[in-house]
Amino acid sequence: MKFKMLTAGVMALCLGAGAVFAAGEPQVVRQELMKKIGGSMGALGAIAKGQKPYDAAAVKTALSTIAESAADFPNHFPAGSETGMDSEAAPAIWQNMDDFKAKAMKLSSDAKTVLASMPADQAGVGQAMQTLGAECGTCHQSYRLKR
Repeated sequence: MKFKMLTAGVMALCLGAGAVFAAGEPQVVRQELMKKIGGSMGALGAIAKGQKPYDAAAVKTALSTIAESAADFPNHFPAGSETGMDSEAAPAIWQNMDDFKAKAMKLSSDAKTVLASMPADQAGVGQAMQTLGAECGTCHQSYRLKR
């Protein structure tokens, strides 16, 4: 019985350590940043579609998150992180790093611009979605693996 408990404890410790180790991997960090951007786009989309009422605080939070996450995103693509952790990063990122960084900075800049003029209603959020969505799509076409 003690052996089973000891074995279970060691396995739990190993699994926990594995999760902590994986959390610091660049692939995991960039996946989390993409989830933040995607969640923010989803929040804006719900307002733009009328599924949720216009909420200035939610719009501001979403735009700020997109701007900050997009600016940080290119920092998590070091050499050697091309694969692993279910990465959807295309090899073209490392072949065209300057363009990739420029696209991320464009999304960040566009989010900051939209935030500075702060959409005042559902229609304004819809226009912001078109602008930001176009930037997302351009980058995904070039730098995201199709699965």
